[in-house]
Amino acid sequence: MILARNQPGGCFSFKHLLEDQQSFVYASSMASPRAILFREEHVYHLFNRGVERRSIFLSSRDRERFVSLLEYYRFYGISKSYSHYLALSLSERATFRQILDQQPLSVDILAYCLMPNHFHLLVRQNTKEGIHDFLSNVSNGYAKYFNTKRQRVGPLYQGPFKAVFVETDEQLIHLSRYIHINPVVSGIISLDDLDMYPWSSLPDYIGKVKTSFVTMPPILGYFKTSSSYRSFVYDQVGYPKQLEHIKHLVLEEV
Repeated sequence: MILARNQPGGCFSFKHLLEDQQSFVYASSMASPRAILFREEHVYHLFNRGVERRSIFLSSRDRERFVSLLEYYRFYGISKSYSHYLALSLSERATFRQILDQQPLSVDILAYCLMPNHFHLLVRQNTKEGIHDFLSNVSNGYAKYFNTKRQRVGPLYQGPFKAVFVETDEQLIHLSRYIHINPVVSGIISLDDLDMYPWSSLPDYIGKVKTSFVTMPPILGYFKTSSSYRSFVYDQVGYPKQLEHIKHLVLEEV
């Protein structure tokens, strides 16, 4: 179990968890997409990072592109790549979008967080091969965008994405907190700035922003209000204790 370190005034600092999380490597829990059987209505934690731990998001525009790909490729039976969609005229885009919005979803995105050199997704599969098709399209589309923009060749990611099955509702809510608190734990931002970190789904959960593609009821349904979920995420005492319950879901240290 990871124990909280005492800080001046008795406060706990999330940043000290960074070195502690290096012990959260459980090879038996980490699976490549080919080693795990994705099932409909089941939730999975998906993760990947840059080759040699290099940054894969170098600008806000990069992050915006990745988020747009998440939103676009969650639909079932996409007939156009996102780059081809962007090449359409405005009227053609509007028409295609109307059709797209009527399609079923291959996956529901329950939570996400983008970090400089990796990303976390909490996803529920709705259709057969939904997760594989979704993340393959997102990953390949983003790699093509990134490499073209920077006149780069070669792999962008360290390998195939990793995935782990979320077995219980308790694991689900605690894993959502782990994903949302990641920018603070990794020292990217301070706890005071977490509410408005623009590259995660937390601002959606606490009502700071509203997007069309984050499916929140499976997690928010366990809390009376969005404010109570926020308090849960910010619980500095409970966080290190609950990490023990989800350590096999974390996948890798960053």
